[in-house]
Amino acid sequence: MSATANDPLAAWSSATRSARRGSLGLRDCARIFWRHSSPQIIAAALAAAIVARIALGSWSWQDSLVPAVLIATEPVTEWLIHVYILHARKVKIGRWTFEPLAAPEHRAHHGAPTELRWVFIPTPALLAFLPIIAVLLVAYAAGAHALAGGSLLGEWLTGLVVAYGILATYEWSHFLIHTTYRPRRWYFKLIWRNHRLHHYKNEHFWFGVTTHLGDVALHTNPEQSEVPRSPTARALGAEPDSTGAADATAAGAV
Repeated sequence: MSATANDPLAAWSSATRSARRGSLGLRDCARIFWRHSSPQIIAAALAAAIVARIALGSWSWQDSLVPAVLIATEPVTEWLIHVYILHARKVKIGRWTFEPLAAPEHRAHHGAPTELRWVFIPTPALLAFLPIIAVLLVAYAAGAHALAGGSLLGEWLTGLVVAYGILATYEWSHFLIHTTYRPRRWYFKLIWRNHRLHHYKNEHFWFGVTTHLGDVALHTNPEQSEVPRSPTARALGAEPDSTGAADATAAGAV
């Protein structure tokens, strides 16, 4: 049996129609990527932030402070969002049930990792997330301004450009991992493999998507041979069932 036949992502019908020999090239992936609303919305927000920052001018070395903090904390931020928002369980208070906006879609994504519609950030969650990022960055910029001076608005806009750029990188990386594209560079091979292990072996480890450093720092990056196969990797928050047997076959590609 061929490696493609054993690959749980090779059956991704909407993508593999344009693939040759079961494997997508980067151009094929990019064409599919840009057809969807999430990349388009993020790109529009990023473009608006870039235009606003260029129009403002008043460049100074202080502009580097907020981006430096964002980049330094990105591995842990990505880890925290994945663990405590995407993997959040429902909370019941009386008659009401609460959960983060993106959690139901992420459960669906674990249930069907090859299903394209669950790969992207849901549009309602994204439309809430973009302004939340902008508001949070006010505090970052205020801190940088209090520490080193400079233009408060300029520092905020520069931070916004970098934050939206990080979000765009996340969306592209996550999408690419879930296509049949085969990575060639060592770094993308690393996160590609780790993310597949997260989906097909054990959902309690390997939370990084653009970087594995959060997993290293927070001790969720073990040797895969030391980790037991989880029967709930495809059913977050559910009791173990027969899903685990299917996962054992699907995980052959990792």
